[in-house]
Amino acid sequence: MTIQTAIQALSALLGERLSQSMTILEQHGASESYYPLTPPDAVVFPQNTAEVSEIIKICAAHDCPVIAFGTGTSLEGHQLAVQGGISLDLSRMNAVLAVNAEDMDAVVQPGVTREQLNQDLRATGLFFPVDPGANASLGGMAATRASGTTALRYGTMKENVMALEVVLADGRIIRTGSRARKSSAGYDLTKLMIGSEGTLGIITELTLRLQGQPEAISAATCAFPAVADAVNTVITTIQSGIPMARMELIDANMVRGFNIADGTALPEQPHLFVEFHGSESGVAEQAERFAGIVQDFGGSAFKWALKAEDRAALWKMRHNAFYAHKALAPTLRAMATDICVPISRLAEAIEFAEVKSRELGLTCTIIGHVGDGNFHCALSFDREDAVQFAKVQDFMHQLAETAIALNGTITGEHGVGIGKMKYMQAEHGGALDTMRLIKRALDPQNILNPGKLIPPSNTGPA
Repeated sequence: MTIQTAIQALSALLGERLSQSMTILEQHGASESYYPLTPPDAVVFPQNTAEVSEIIKICAAHDCPVIAFGTGTSLEGHQLAVQGGISLDLSRMNAVLAVNAEDMDAVVQPGVTREQLNQDLRATGLFFPVDPGANASLGGMAATRASGTTALRYGTMKENVMALEVVLADGRIIRTGSRARKSSAGYDLTKLMIGSEGTLGIITELTLRLQGQPEAISAATCAFPAVADAVNTVITTIQSGIPMARMELIDANMVRGFNIADGTALPEQPHLFVEFHGSESGVAEQAERFAGIVQDFGGSAFKWALKAEDRAALWKMRHNAFYAHKALAPTLRAMATDICVPISRLAEAIEFAEVKSRELGLTCTIIGHVGDGNFHCALSFDREDAVQFAKVQDFMHQLAETAIALNGTITGEHGVGIGKMKYMQAEHGGALDTMRLIKRALDPQNILNPGKLIPPSNTGPA
């Protein structure tokens, strides 16, 4: 059995919806990060769950790898066909199937993007809150357990997906969960699939929890003398019980990148970007309490964004941080990584990242959803310079080890993909063998996104 015989069978099933055009292959083999171009052998474009099932059955019959593809915005190479095979592009499964406004939930296909869903919800007074920045597909967001700037208030994909339809590695179609708000019936297969990065099944439908649009929203930026002052403001704010919607840390280098890329004139000091949601009086009270904490830690240059267009510009700038980082060194590649630690250890982790990047002579920016202890580092490097690339790899290695040592995790948002598999044993210990057992039980042929998430053991295949 070969990949090529699978392609022949799939071509008979799908016709022109199977492509081996080099342009299409390269589009599905590219990465937002430093990983080399890794094209699949073919790309298929299913239109419904039944077709996904038939595609998986054909691939299983020919031991052909299948890699789900959403919008390609992941940063750890999740969508790359590292062992060849078929890229399963779900972008044409992009219908909002139902909006149950009275129950505050929606049913969507996996190719629906978060911006598309929120556009459809505008007339209902509801919105879907998970906001990773990129206009990612909701299926991909569930598969990678995405979060983002609003996770502090509304949670991650884990808290906002109620049920799934999933195609398993043998083509069977199952449903996990329901539209009920809670259940005590059996294993939580929905949560098992969320964050599985396409290694256990292909998500073909999602039932999502929605939120009511807040009555009032206000946002602000403020500068601090040092990152430690900003971090201590975050810790004090969380411990004070102020219900922040967003709380983003921006270091001085990242502010410099924003000023270059976006033409802003922010003081080139560490900043917090924050947002408050609630009633008019509630937002005013939250803002007043937060301003007092900022003052206690030497914050200044408070600037409010009260108009919707000003807030949109602020968060667009924040979401384009990866490209603003590139503005600091336009000729170099950029590598992004993230960790998450308990907020009491956040200052320690960020200080380590700052000091280590300076020691290694690397251009580094730090930005993060620090209200839940998650921050990101981006580093510039010349891919052809072996010494510089080794320094970047050393930084990422030591940062991951630091996260584990602080009782944190190697990734709070980006996921494992290819890049962080080597740290899974250190973080999970014996639990990693349990993950391998689950993978073998659900995908004994190892055809679903092989070479990702779960590192192979010394005693057999992952």
